[in-house]
Amino acid sequence: MYKLDTLLRKIDGKGYKNYNQIRGKYRFEFFDLFIDHIQADPYAPPTSVRARVFQQIAGFPQNLFKNRSRKTGLEDYLTRTFYKNAKLHSNKNGSGKSGLITITKPSQQILERTSIEVNKRFVEARFYVGLPAHGRKILGKTAKQIFFNKIPEIVESSLIYHRLNHNDIKHHVEVAEDADYIRNRLRERGLVAFIADNAILPRKTGVDEHPKEKAIPFKSPPSMQVEFRCPNRVITGMGIPEGITLIVGGGYHGKSTLLNALAVGVYNHIPDDGREFVITVEDAVKIRSEDGRYVENVDISCFISNLPDDRDTTHFSTENASGSTSQVANIIEALEIGSRCLLIDEDTSATNLLIRDERMQNLIDKEKEPITPLIDLIKPLRQHGVSVILIMGGLGDYFDVADKVIMMDSYQPRDVTDDVKKIIKKYPSKRKKETPREIIIRDRYPNKKTIDPHRNGKIRIKTSGRNLLFGRETIDLSRIEQIVENTQIKTIGILMYEATKRFNGKPLRESLDNINKTIDNRGLLHFLPHQDGYTRPRKYEIAAAINRLRTMKILKTKNQTTQK
Repeated sequence: MYKLDTLLRKIDGKGYKNYNQIRGKYRFEFFDLFIDHIQADPYAPPTSVRARVFQQIAGFPQNLFKNRSRKTGLEDYLTRTFYKNAKLHSNKNGSGKSGLITITKPSQQILERTSIEVNKRFVEARFYVGLPAHGRKILGKTAKQIFFNKIPEIVESSLIYHRLNHNDIKHHVEVAEDADYIRNRLRERGLVAFIADNAILPRKTGVDEHPKEKAIPFKSPPSMQVEFRCPNRVITGMGIPEGITLIVGGGYHGKSTLLNALAVGVYNHIPDDGREFVITVEDAVKIRSEDGRYVENVDISCFISNLPDDRDTTHFSTENASGSTSQVANIIEALEIGSRCLLIDEDTSATNLLIRDERMQNLIDKEKEPITPLIDLIKPLRQHGVSVILIMGGLGDYFDVADKVIMMDSYQPRDVTDDVKKIIKKYPSKRKKETPREIIIRDRYPNKKTIDPHRNGKIRIKTSGRNLLFGRETIDLSRIEQIVENTQIKTIGILMYEATKRFNGKPLRESLDNINKTIDNRGLLHFLPHQDGYTRPRKYEIAAAINRLRTMKILKTKNQTTQK
């Protein structure tokens, strides 16, 4: 501690690069401070710092982190607490980022991050400090205030158990544990999703994920109500069964709101979010059209074949996919990686992929139409074990293929499956069923040399908004809706590169599964170049980024196999 004080006085007023002298480990009264990486100048990304409090002082009961669900919940709670307290003590004082103190900003989701680690030995926060300067001259006295006054107060108020609200912590970890309990038991109950009674689904705005005030609480229809006896509570709500489920209703009655909640239901949510117990199977992927995306060697022939220019759709590639071809590629790629639950909204879909109605079928012969619509492929998908939840506002022909139909009426669900069966009998569809080709989900083998993060001899993996800068390429991930934190994007870039080291004759799916297993066993930091600012993504979003990398090429080898 005193060495740091001496160093700061020594370099006061000198050029900014002299801050490099303070890198190292320092012992404070109740914690150890690690200054790991010094920013290059006041305007560069801030300095990486760690504060470690040993459990003899931190005092967190092991019951709070006795399993993975509770550990992730506790670390999430402490990240939020540290972020809030750092914000109180952070103020700009000098050039650029001078005076900044912050940690990874959490979303409404409870996610596995590197910002906080809790184990039997210690609690550690990984955060950022903007080392203060006037111009490019070091403000040593201001830095001393940050390190000797502000940081100790933040650490004490964030990482010491007796300083925190014990009931809030307990509630936070129990919500995470119970949400995981439900998710892990959905399929054994024949379900793909669960929405708890009294859940609040609407958000404040399209860009504000906090719950809408005075929103109507969700209430399960009696015919679909299920109960889960979780470790910490009993929860009732609506279970969505495996199969084909339509969500219908008038405009602005909550259809897309429900689907959006289900899309992020693959993650746990914080208490009072309203969606704490909106739970979806882990492999659910939201599918949409994505005009202009890159597609490389995907077998879309079950949906699209007999193109006028005789293009091969069993190994389809394009630099600029249309709405329908992009959506088909998104479906096949998700299934390739292991998804068996697709979430689709009519509003963000290519209309010609969803259906060809009776009149259009009579005008244009099937021989002239290369697209087999989803309505005729949805039952074959079900035979592959795939469940589909679709938002439908205007395509009643889908009643014929639905196993369950839920009507949203003023944000309240009604089970109208029996009503739909009566409508089918009274108003039978006259469209002709089109016979699709066999659905083939093929393993693909990326050429590792085409997934290269190097630029000018250095690894370049950065983020800019919803873009991933990977080597010389920019990958647009703005339409991958199940990425919920920008720190997931940076992590995706690094795990993309790690995946290439695991190809070696293995398909993309298997390589990503191996990465997931390693993270489960050894932690996220096993793959990361340093310790701060990362959030774990799912393998489906890693695959989505790889598939959108415009340099990526698939090997056409005899080793390619078809998944059963």
